[in-house]
Amino acid sequence: QVRLVESGGGLVQAGGSLRLSCAASGRTSRDYAMGWFRQAPGKEREFVAGISRISDGTYYSDSVKGRFAISRDNAKNMVYLQMNSLKPEDTAVYFCAQRRMGGNYYIRADYDYWGQGTQVTVSS
Repeated sequence: QVRLVESGGGLVQAGGSLRLSCAASGRTSRDYAMGWFRQAPGKEREFVAGISRISDGTYYSDSVKGRFAISRDNAKNMVYLQMNSLKPEDTAVYFCAQRRMGGNYYIRADYDYWGQGTQVTVSS
């Protein structure tokens, strides 16, 4: 089974930056599209960003487009989320996930494997 472990979360001031990392273990996820979701207290888990198998396509929610950048290093079985110009509304637990073949980037149910999440808190 694929295991995904997020890291890099923390507390930052509004306008600051963080880089989240997602490490795959157990089995490589390089053959699958990957995504980042986030969930704030009392809110639904929402799509943040997605990336295709060979990084030839990236997808973003409107709320983060232009501020966040997803990338991956398949040789290292790593996926990253660079977050710039952070806002308090970005505060959430961020989850890395592996999408099934032929799935929809934007749909949570189309992802088969999930990490435990890493907390991102943006202060004002």
